[in-house]
Amino acid sequence: MIKKNTLTLHSLSVSKDSRTLISVDTEVKPGSITTIMGPSGIGKSLLLAAIAGVLPATFTQNGSVCYDGAELTALPAHKRRLGILFQDPLLFEHMNVAQNIMFGMPQNELSKQQRADTLLADVGLQGYGQRAVQALSGGQQARVALLRTLASAPRAVLLDEPFSKLDMQTRHQTRCWVFDNIRQQGLPCIMVTHDEDDALDAQGPVITITQPEQDTDKLC
Repeated sequence: MIKKNTLTLHSLSVSKDSRTLISVDTEVKPGSITTIMGPSGIGKSLLLAAIAGVLPATFTQNGSVCYDGAELTALPAHKRRLGILFQDPLLFEHMNVAQNIMFGMPQNELSKQQRADTLLADVGLQGYGQRAVQALSGGQQARVALLRTLASAPRAVLLDEPFSKLDMQTRHQTRCWVFDNIRQQGLPCIMVTHDEDDALDAQGPVITITQPEQDTDKLC
């Protein structure tokens, strides 16, 4: 039976030069946050790249990525509709806050500006739409980056240590807000991290990768 809104990795692995760097087999249910833990350099970010369809050509992947029972593996990244949040917010500095959020919205969104204003108000940033993103604090930028991701109507969310550069207080507040929104929207989510506090706040299944560090061309 196909489980609706479920992201499934069927023995998905990433290899280089015939050496397997990381391999995961899991099912992520809607509103659940699965954490993949392990030290830097073992391929966690490469796994997310494989899921998203942006794995560098120097690496090889095996296994499959499925959503609602339909395989995504052969689809290009833009057709997979998976949202990604990175360590750095990666906001467009030539756009203001509202424009960053509107950038990812579906073309059929009736009132992008109104939608952006509503989202900003939901996260305590009412009136920030016309501000330059460079004027925001780290925590505020992280929230805008998540709003941009969620506004794109993703089917699932991938988190690549998005809280690692925030200070301790801001980090806890921001990740709890991120996780609450993912749960409220019923999105399956996979987060990679080496921080146990991230996993505790996620309150979901934890997959620990224990293989020794490998040379992955500093892409993980």
